[in-house]
Amino acid sequence: MDSTSITTGQRIKAIIGGSIGNLVEWYDWYAYAAFAIYFSHSFFPDSDLNAQLMNTAGIFAVGFLMRPIGGWVFGSIADKIGRKKSMTLSVLLMSFGSLLIALTPTYASIGILAPLILLLARLLQGLSVGGEYGVSATYLSEMATQDRRGFYSSFQYVTLIGGQLIALGIQLILQKLVLTEAQLEEWGWRIPFVIGAMLSIIALYLRANLHETQAFENKKEVSEKKKGTVQELLKHPRALLTVVGLTLGGTLAFYTYTTYMQKFLVNTVHLSKEESTLVSFISLFIFACLQPVFGAWSDKIGRRPLLLGFGILGTLCTVPLLTALSTTTSIWGAFFLIMAALIIVSGYTSINAVVKAELFPSEIRALGVGLPYAITVAVFGGTAEYIALWFKQIGSEEYFYWYITGCILFSLIVYIGMKDTKKTSALDKD
Repeated sequence: MDSTSITTGQRIKAIIGGSIGNLVEWYDWYAYAAFAIYFSHSFFPDSDLNAQLMNTAGIFAVGFLMRPIGGWVFGSIADKIGRKKSMTLSVLLMSFGSLLIALTPTYASIGILAPLILLLARLLQGLSVGGEYGVSATYLSEMATQDRRGFYSSFQYVTLIGGQLIALGIQLILQKLVLTEAQLEEWGWRIPFVIGAMLSIIALYLRANLHETQAFENKKEVSEKKKGTVQELLKHPRALLTVVGLTLGGTLAFYTYTTYMQKFLVNTVHLSKEESTLVSFISLFIFACLQPVFGAWSDKIGRRPLLLGFGILGTLCTVPLLTALSTTTSIWGAFFLIMAALIIVSGYTSINAVVKAELFPSEIRALGVGLPYAITVAVFGGTAEYIALWFKQIGSEEYFYWYITGCILFSLIVYIGMKDTKKTSALDKD
């Protein structure tokens, strides 16, 4: 089906189909982070909360180490045999990892085997989600019309954030309506992982009925040696380095204000678990709604102005925002400070997928988007929680704020030196 001839309704159906699978994958991924405050003691016997969270965050970070492998494997599959097949395989793998976590006995039952099985499950999920980003970013960008690529591709982060919202929403329901805190800590934390495995059935159905993109179909005659190989990818060093540079600061800021923030509100701001979940849920919901707005804005003014806005404001405001947040005593004060940070981060999150897709030709696009991104996220996004908790443990939590600032400044330098991909898009050559 030619992407230039399909109707708006068909295009929206394709975008929804591609995005829903993304939502389920990221729900499974974030359920771990959201419920870590309840299950960390089940796998690590240390009585100190910060130590338990560090161990859990360590496994969270190790899961990220599989993401470059996932970006390589699933990116290559997408470029060689199709975006649709690659996305279907990745969601299958994620659901298996989620089910494994749900069924793993505690440390008290099987000893050291418990954290080892948890580690295995996160490695499988890391492999899956590492492939998901590059392939879904490529699919959404290729299915969009030329004048609305920023808008359509922004739904990758809508569903990415949506996955976290569902995880937090389930947590709120369990906290306030269904279970006591003791029940959540004893066995209730397993519920979201069972739900994740069940949701995968819906995602599999939707992805099985997706249309392949015309950009991929047009390159079927291209030699297999040129499709989805690292050798071919290395012929585009500038694009590769650009992906790393523009991702570095953005991914660290994103994981700080999303997955780590709930723990920060409990561990540093001293809000209750219920209050921190509520603040996270409301701020993330608004954050998700902002993504299409910023994406559509980039279709009018270009990608580079939004990236520059994030880079400048992120460099100037990160330390003041986090310092103020760490000393606030008001739940609404915490909400407004987090919301200010997330508005700034939207300049990156809303368009980073389409910017990367616009850098590479279709025969290596999924690999080009996914692999360098996954490496950068593994190093900087995946370690964000652990580094933050380590700085807190040694009594220098404010150093983490400066670490984020330095990474955003590095990305800002990249934004200043890069061209606006809206005007030089490789998607226009498909």
